[in-house]
Amino acid sequence: MMREKYLLRIVILLLVCVNYMAMAVLHDYGDALSKSILFFEGQRSGKLPSTQRLTWRKDSALGDGFDKGVDLTGGYYDAGDNVKFNFPMAFSTTMLAWGVLEYGKTMGRELPHALAAVRWSTDYFLKATATHGVVFAQVGDPIGDHNCWQRPEDMDTPRTVYAVTENAPGSEVAAEMAAALAAASLVFKAFGDRMYSKVLLQRASKVFEFADKYRGSYNDSIGPGACPFYCDISGYQIEGSMSEFGWDSKHAGINVLVSKYVLNNSLEDSTPFLSYADNFVCNVLPESPTKGVNFSPGDNPLSMSYMVGYGKKFPQRVHHRASSLPSIDEHPQHIECKGGTPYFLSGNPNPNLLMGAVVGGPDIDDSYKDDRMDATTSEPTTYINAPLVGLLAYFTAHSSR
Repeated sequence: MMREKYLLRIVILLLVCVNYMAMAVLHDYGDALSKSILFFEGQRSGKLPSTQRLTWRKDSALGDGFDKGVDLTGGYYDAGDNVKFNFPMAFSTTMLAWGVLEYGKTMGRELPHALAAVRWSTDYFLKATATHGVVFAQVGDPIGDHNCWQRPEDMDTPRTVYAVTENAPGSEVAAEMAAALAAASLVFKAFGDRMYSKVLLQRASKVFEFADKYRGSYNDSIGPGACPFYCDISGYQIEGSMSEFGWDSKHAGINVLVSKYVLNNSLEDSTPFLSYADNFVCNVLPESPTKGVNFSPGDNPLSMSYMVGYGKKFPQRVHHRASSLPSIDEHPQHIECKGGTPYFLSGNPNPNLLMGAVVGGPDIDDSYKDDRMDATTSEPTTYINAPLVGLLAYFTAHSSR
């Protein structure tokens, strides 16, 4: 599946979710926040803690990296597959961290869960950047993985390790991992774990130095592993669209953050970042006269939530291996590579509720076919949920309902 299809869908879907929640009556933003964070537990790889709440998920990929003499267990599966792609994982972590940094004080009892979600990534990134001159960028052979419909607990596809090095650089993935570590360091500094914050910041600095010193696109270094799934689509060192925001194009986010810093510190307001940020916002707001995004005509005519488990009507057949296959508790026998195919093709609802997962969403005509075979509309991803967490925390704190 070509992941570039998701870049614009992220912005559009977030606006759909915000519009749906703003227009509807008696929405429980706190419940949506709780579930949006809970989703990340369903994406966990590695040895699961005793605090794991989605108990139908079990330990998985406990040998990642061992064939290379390193421990690369942990981290998140990015979507409905069982590969750990560090580029989008780092973006998701950065977004999740910024959401907690901005709105963590309003999260109440969900704050510890949000901090745990951030730390599940950063603990993994510390492992992935512990070897001098090497940044591990991915674990798992995507071709082999996507050829199977198999629970992560049963994986017997190659857990190929991909890395960028001084001689085979990957500035995008290394720098994004540095950004995730740096953003998380601010989070843990703000919420009481200064020792861990210091560790993250020190590693972020080293990883960024590596990314900056050994420049090059990871497309060229680990292309067979990353492409066509998570290539640097916007192009390494090419100015991307100012009106796009996603794991592969961060310009809009940078412009907003710098603008906030300028305004908060009463600095010179002639900086172009302010106009860039304004242009981005005006490009995506539904009622803007200069919007460049196409919106569907109806106001959620299906009266449907696109977050699993939220509301009375939500997707039942999400494109997700672990959710769509019986749990080990129900089916302890090993499910082979093609053994899950009947479940993939089945019209039955997924047996395991991937609580909080936000799917790709409806088509431009507001139609939605609840079909796990249509990955574009029915697959949840970490990088859709991550920016939504901060938005829901804001609405939880500011809603009068």
